[in-house]
Amino acid sequence: MTDYDYEKHQAAANTIRGLAMDAVQKAKSGHPGMPMGMADVATVLWTRYLKHDPNHPEWPDRDRFILSAGHGSMLLYSLLFLSGYEGMTLEELQNFRQWDSKTPGHPEYGHTIGVEMTTGPLGQGISSAVGMALAEHMLAERYNRPDFDIVDHYTYVIASDGDLMEGISHEACSLAGHLGLGKLIVFYDDNSISIDGSTQISFTEDVLKRFDAYGWHTELIDGHDPTAVIAATEIAQSVSDRPSIIACRTKIGFGSPHKEGTSSAHGEPLGEEEVLLTKKALGLPLDEKFYVADGVKASFSRDGSQFAAWHKLWEKYAEAHPKGAMAYQDALAGRLPANLEELLPKFMVGKAAGTRVFSGQVIAALAPHIPSLIGGSADLTGSNKTNIPDTTDVQKDDFNGRYIRFGVREHGMGAILNGLSLHGGFRPFGGTFLVFSDYMRGSIRLAAIMGLPVIYVFTHDSIGVGEDGPTHQPIEQTTSLRLIPNMTVIRPGDGTETAYAWQAALENKSGPTALILSRQGVPTLEESNSNAMRGAYILRECLHDSEDPQVLLIGTGTELQIALQAQELLADRGVSARVISMPSWELFDQQPIEYQDTVLPPHLPARVSIEAGVTCGWKKYVGDQGVAIGLDRFGASAPYARVYEELGLTAEAVAIAAEALLVED
Repeated sequence: MTDYDYEKHQAAANTIRGLAMDAVQKAKSGHPGMPMGMADVATVLWTRYLKHDPNHPEWPDRDRFILSAGHGSMLLYSLLFLSGYEGMTLEELQNFRQWDSKTPGHPEYGHTIGVEMTTGPLGQGISSAVGMALAEHMLAERYNRPDFDIVDHYTYVIASDGDLMEGISHEACSLAGHLGLGKLIVFYDDNSISIDGSTQISFTEDVLKRFDAYGWHTELIDGHDPTAVIAATEIAQSVSDRPSIIACRTKIGFGSPHKEGTSSAHGEPLGEEEVLLTKKALGLPLDEKFYVADGVKASFSRDGSQFAAWHKLWEKYAEAHPKGAMAYQDALAGRLPANLEELLPKFMVGKAAGTRVFSGQVIAALAPHIPSLIGGSADLTGSNKTNIPDTTDVQKDDFNGRYIRFGVREHGMGAILNGLSLHGGFRPFGGTFLVFSDYMRGSIRLAAIMGLPVIYVFTHDSIGVGEDGPTHQPIEQTTSLRLIPNMTVIRPGDGTETAYAWQAALENKSGPTALILSRQGVPTLEESNSNAMRGAYILRECLHDSEDPQVLLIGTGTELQIALQAQELLADRGVSARVISMPSWELFDQQPIEYQDTVLPPHLPARVSIEAGVTCGWKKYVGDQGVAIGLDRFGASAPYARVYEELGLTAEAVAIAAEALLVED
């Protein structure tokens, strides 16, 4: 290829290798092998193809670059440094893996400018990239006009053997092939090495045949031949109806005389002596650490022309299509209707339905007013009630749709939701049974770490699942989700609370929200109200207004009805009880202490909570003198009312526990 400067390429690639070696060696920790092996591929991509602008890192039409093999973070940090991203200095490279540096062990979204997502858990990056590519296709379908392709970019990924071994990548990449995401291009670091040694000891499948079966375009190249990388990239760009994976045969630790091609180059420093030997082999100066060859930064620099051309196109687009421009800006900003609360459906008092049914009605009411609200289900649409009426499905021939059929792919769905959120332009939600949230936990945790406003619709929330038995009855899942920092969990008790749970979820822009919804029916209560968004509130005062409460009964979800029934039993026995609805621990904990003390007065220690799940964590709210009624065992198969009775989740049990507290007092 006559127009490619091999000398400049080699200087750039070897500079990356030297920076990676030196940073890992200085930190005495890290993964030098992958950056050294993929330096050639990354150099070609970042100097020749990647559309980005360090001066405008939030440019919506930039290409997305995902380092799915996040352990090789020094590759990304070197690229950001050489390209001139704000904050990524040589000093930051020298502070690799140190406290408060911009170069943590694995890339962190929101911490380092230019990092598109937090990666490290293998499989997450490539799977979330599917969501990013899907977002690009959907936005292009919605907002592009003839001669105005304001959305036209690629999602590039560098993935490792480990990424492709993890099951999540199978799920997401299968769906990517089904949808024909032609703007997704994966560079597979095919170096045949994992931590334990050669991949031959555990990973001998034909990866490209697998991806061919998924419906991907596939190609095998020498990852150290820049001309092969160029040719393969351009072919992949020309394939518009399929995602592409390019298997790049590389040598991990490229250039190291004794560690090239070995597992020891993966996750440990090369050693001072080996670093010097490698620098000698690569032609790098031996007496200088963190060396940057002359002219290398110029190879990676951008003159701003790509962004300027897009911005000029955008201005013309906004003039020619003002409504489209406004809608696109609203979508990117995640704007909600100013009258959101007024748009919530009002449910008739006494109307009984599962909170999943109420949730479906909320979706139907809000979707016409929030065009960016999109969602789907892991093959449980009829059960989750997540369908968006009067819209089409997202399919290969219709990216204008709003509903995504994820198939039985919960983990892949979780990562794709993250990618949709990270890309911008959509407010995604996904549904499945609560018990299957376990399959999604890695993706949910990353959403919380990154502060992504993803909404999870988890239905069939308790032993109320009934006949399906303990495998499908979530006992520990609600509490398990509450354990995740920056995660908001809401378990509404009726239709009104469900509507306000959706409002709280949509207004939460700083992290994910899980809506925990029931299958069995509950009546809408006269007393339930918008205070549900405060996490807990006084639902019903003592049945005799003149009485002060002797005991507080705290319920969530369907068990709120049991608390109300217990209040009546206690009243007949001369005990005054106040009923507290507590749909969300997290929202309640955010309230001023004055409000918390109003709902749970410190001078009323006699408290009984009831929730059809493990009791872990409830002591914070019932106190040392209170009682948490729940299930610290698995459920059973039977009609749900019988299961509740047999397992002791009854109004009588609550009343007895309350009376016992008063006797003890």
